[in-house]
Amino acid sequence: MKRKGILVVVSGFSGAGKGTLMKNLIKKYDNYALSISMTTRMPREGEMDGREYFFVSKETFEEKAKQGGLVEYACYCDNYYGTPREYVEAQLEMGKDVILEIEIQGALKIKEKFPSALLLFVMPPSANQLRDRLAGRGTETQEVIDKRLRRAAEEAEGIESYDYIVINDDLEVCTKELHSIIFAAHNAVDRNEGFIENMRQELNVLVKGEK
Repeated sequence: MKRKGILVVVSGFSGAGKGTLMKNLIKKYDNYALSISMTTRMPREGEMDGREYFFVSKETFEEKAKQGGLVEYACYCDNYYGTPREYVEAQLEMGKDVILEIEIQGALKIKEKFPSALLLFVMPPSANQLRDRLAGRGTETQEVIDKRLRRAAEEAEGIESYDYIVINDDLEVCTKELHSIIFAAHNAVDRNEGFIENMRQELNVLVKGEK
């Protein structure tokens, strides 16, 4: 029986290390496909179109959304972010676990459309460490850092909507923990209804054959 992939939604505060964690997960384990989001924000230094994100204009993004080509989309810090539908559905059918690294608004929309999606929230060990990580990037002004901290305070109110939290203190430990959660999720009852029903039918045939 072919195993279908799980849609895994990973969210977290800006500065919690989601991107680094996802890259490490993909590097260490081969059953994951990292969905590339589409965004209207400008690329950061070192980022490439089609690798970190699909960088598009606001007009292009809105047209894609209008055509139903996005699984979800939301506005975060004055920019649009969205998940292309075709890639996600193709990878799931191939048995790949598709990782969506998206913010909380998009995550909740995904859960509405895909009730079996697994929602994980990445957190730093403390709020002070979050502030230090944001400042340590050296890519944002103090105004932007303050804006991201205010956004984190708002997002902290919605964490209970997720299935698991993952504390990103040590990268390697966190990567293994994340993989273990996803691996175990494949054995959840609601993701194995077809297998369970097939087992029932086979047992009934065997029981009837004994009579």
